[in-house]
Amino acid sequence: MLSAGDFRNGMTIEIDANVYQIVEFQHVKPGKGAAFVRTKLKDIKNGGVVERTFRPTEKFPQAHIDRKDMQYLYADGDLFNFMDTESYEQVALSKDIVGDALKFVKENEMVKVCSHNGNVFSIEPPLFVELEISDTEPGFKGDTATGASKPATVETGAQVSVPLFVNTGDKIKIDTRTGEYLSRV
Repeated sequence: MLSAGDFRNGMTIEIDANVYQIVEFQHVKPGKGAAFVRTKLKDIKNGGVVERTFRPTEKFPQAHIDRKDMQYLYADGDLFNFMDTESYEQVALSKDIVGDALKFVKENEMVKVCSHNGNVFSIEPPLFVELEISDTEPGFKGDTATGASKPATVETGAQVSVPLFVNTGDKIKIDTRTGEYLSRV
């Protein structure tokens, strides 16, 4: 059991049969009255953020989140197939669980499958990926002074904003959390 006074960012707790991750917390000691803990909690199943306050003595069970490395195999309609590289067990997950997590992930790449009590609730792609530009317009000479960018499509079909000097066929590095171009490879 975890008391509200011990909260830290990133911890996961169970409240009313829901699992929440602590996004932000603040211990408040008003001049009058008892101290309390103000928090922002993210529901890990649906992604919603809730603000709640707790007394520092309230206790909650800590939720254990399993993050397992799995290989993304292929998409089959609305199902995405993953394989555990240790046991070779395959899992098919629906589009509503996966969401946009695989936007920058190619087939046969490793991802983290997050679950709680055996129920998968999200996919974490690698932080950085290297992808090839499959389509972009050529940049015009003289346009580089402003640090301008242009839209480009990568091999997974996702849209990325890249600098004008990047051409079709170039390999680039992308931050999967923000979808930003980082560098050419």
